[in-house]
Amino acid sequence: MLSVAEASCPHGGWNSLIRVAIALGSNLGDRAQYLHEALALLAPVIQDLHASTFHDTDPVGVGDQPRFLNAAAVGQTTLSARALLDALLALEQQLGRTRPFPGAARTLDLDLILYGDAVIEAPGLIVPHPRFRERAFVLKPLIEVAADWIDPVTGRTVGELVSSL
Repeated sequence: MLSVAEASCPHGGWNSLIRVAIALGSNLGDRAQYLHEALALLAPVIQDLHASTFHDTDPVGVGDQPRFLNAAAVGQTTLSARALLDALLALEQQLGRTRPFPGAARTLDLDLILYGDAVIEAPGLIVPHPRFRERAFVLKPLIEVAADWIDPVTGRTVGELVSSL
């Protein structure tokens, strides 16, 4: 398992490639276009990027909002978990995301779901994502690109997590 110290060094520890999983979502404007743009902008940061199909889903836990389009992407990066999260947040802002209140509708939402087999708890950064295990809108796209990835907290594969929904 990758230690927090290795995960927070500038290049992911010894300049190695770390496998990562990102959840993507949009429920404002041209949702598909925002997801396509996000994937194109992620490609220079995440090597060998593979994305799931797009899933049209009901909003969960955010009140009365437009439907979401969700996807998942996996690849490899040399960025630390913190640097990758910072890049994801910058990309959201670049594509018009504002945060007027928690859970507000958004042009783009990018969540760092998994970072290798690291378990990280730091201010503003928790990996694996703390709620991904109960979110069908994350797991169903993720199973398309990472069914055998093992959640380092539960020891269960993404496929097993989906089966338990």
